[in-house]
Amino acid sequence: MSSSFDPLYKVHDAYKAGQILQRVYDLVIKRFPLVTEGIKRVEEASGLKYPYYYVEPSLVVSTSAVEFTQMGILFARTIPVVGDDNLLRVVVQITAPLIAYGLKGTIHAILAHEFMHYLELVSRIVKMKVISDEVSGTLFEGTYADTGRLLEERAVFRSDPTLIRHITTRFPEGFRDLKLEDKVIKMWMDKGLPTTKVPIDANVIKIPIEAMARLQVEQVVKDKIAEFESVKLRKKKTGYV
Repeated sequence: MSSSFDPLYKVHDAYKAGQILQRVYDLVIKRFPLVTEGIKRVEEASGLKYPYYYVEPSLVVSTSAVEFTQMGILFARTIPVVGDDNLLRVVVQITAPLIAYGLKGTIHAILAHEFMHYLELVSRIVKMKVISDEVSGTLFEGTYADTGRLLEERAVFRSDPTLIRHITTRFPEGFRDLKLEDKVIKMWMDKGLPTTKVPIDANVIKIPIEAMARLQVEQVVKDKIAEFESVKLRKKKTGYV
């Protein structure tokens, strides 16, 4: 990521616009080093650079038109974005409430999990791999329901067993942290702070094939993904890494 890019720019804008209270803004700024520390940790453990990331100054919740009482909190998302230059980039969105109220281990686990989403998504785009439940010429990107497709965290982060433990304990089958969710609802949503509702099917992102072809991926990233995937295949065949 270029040094001139400030991942907190949207948070600063929301504060200046009066959408975020001073104490909440101060808390996010004060705790942001937990994110930069987590990014550095992921980079050191994986041997790869973290993708572009920014902090979303709102709580992002997914809602279902069918199950009215169901609401899922999306603390972070990995989103493919086609820019004005028609180049495709994979961006990680981290929400301000996660930074304000999440424990260090939780923040690091979510950052690492999104990094695995990034690698998996890049891998599929590079291979032009279109799965069967989508329209031709589109790519599906879920949030946490697709953990089965993710790479092995033991392969990606093998030099950091503590980080691996953070991921496996917090993502047994999708991320759930009831204490954090309750705190965020009470301290953020109930206080009327910015909340973005996205339909559950908004996790289906359509990317034109031409845009997929324009995803620029460094060779080192492709090589590392191939290495990580070979570990997953080996585990499938032998039952151990």
